[in-house]
Amino acid sequence: MNRRTPIILDCDPGHDDAIALLLALASPELDLLGVTTVHGNQTLEKTTANALRVLDLAGREDVPVAAGADRPLVRELTVAAHVHGDSGLDGPSLPPPGRGPAAGHAVDFMARRIAESPAPVTLVPTGPLTNVALLLERTGGANIERIVLMGGAVAEGNMTPAAEFNIWADPEAADRVFHAGLDVTMVGLDVTHRAVTTPALQERLRATGTIGAFVADLVDFFAVYHRETYGWDGAPIHDAVAVACVLQPSLVTTVERNVEIELDSDLCRGRTVVDLWNRSGRAPNAHVGVDLDSDGFFDLLVERIARLG
Repeated sequence: MNRRTPIILDCDPGHDDAIALLLALASPELDLLGVTTVHGNQTLEKTTANALRVLDLAGREDVPVAAGADRPLVRELTVAAHVHGDSGLDGPSLPPPGRGPAAGHAVDFMARRIAESPAPVTLVPTGPLTNVALLLERTGGANIERIVLMGGAVAEGNMTPAAEFNIWADPEAADRVFHAGLDVTMVGLDVTHRAVTTPALQERLRATGTIGAFVADLVDFFAVYHRETYGWDGAPIHDAVAVACVLQPSLVTTVERNVEIELDSDLCRGRTVVDLWNRSGRAPNAHVGVDLDSDGFFDLLVERIARLG
């Protein structure tokens, strides 16, 4: 029997974070050691409550949640309420969480769980990289297999013309992560904008049961911003693509390239400058996602969500 991949999901739920969490819970190939939360789509208090609420919905009160950084390393806090609503998970109604987060800071939790793991751990950050940067500062990346993050873009951004939100929110943290000397995979907008839902997909999700209907309801709300902004008839399930990349790496086509984070320019703050054509002479430091098997991704998502009932 193949060993399960131990992962920690570091997230800021967030509609697509919630779907990523459900995908991880439904995948027996993964051993979810815990969930850590960070500022991002909403305040830390709200993202932590949302992670707990989604775990409650899935009947997984056994999965620990630890709250982490409530602001970027050096920047002012900015949340994405314009996309995810006042709660960070607007749309379907969920009751308040039935428990609180674990005692202590997420970085302490991650360091402990990673050190205790018999096998190296894969980190899957789907929010700003503040927690991960603080962890690497403390441990140097010991016993971390790889980092598969949702963030960045080769081309256009979604927070600004230049930058994707997660990297823009804490570019200094992202800079530390990309230069930590670890195995980093960047699942950015060039890939996740190929994972846009359709009405037909939502009907497939609804047909799988209660959890699938919840996911479809999340998409209903999440799609409003994307319809108004891009004219799409659905929403990109950004963060679930990062989890899918861990489950089935062949779904995401990557190239090994150098990625630098823009820190100084207000205009281009948080841009992931990807040396796609090897013009800089800098050594590659990331596997950069450039394409997605969209049909394969959505088939996986529907099949796994169906397992949750």
